[in-house]
Amino acid sequence: MTAGLIVGVVVVVLAVVTVTGRRRGYSGMGGNQIVRCRNGHLFTTIWVPGASFKAVRLGRSRFQRCPVGRHWSMVTPVRDEELSEEDRRSAEAHRDVRVP
Repeated sequence: MTAGLIVGVVVVVLAVVTVTGRRRGYSGMGGNQIVRCRNGHLFTTIWVPGASFKAVRLGRSRFQRCPVGRHWSMVTPVRDEELSEEDRRSAEAHRDVRVP
């Protein structure tokens, strides 16, 4: 396989994962996603499938700093249907570091 073909396949796979995530109710896939840490804190982080510069990816979860509790924790994306308006406001008020 040529390098160009490999890059093309990776781009297509990541696009499919992003679209699939959005269809499953994770509207922030590929951008600002509301996540929940193990302690239940909600916050917004950049969530790009296949890439992470400020977290360690472990399957569907990531190990990263929670800006709400100021601790390191496993975080997972939260489906839109699981969030109340109050949850959304709280998550939007707590954003992690904007380094992509």
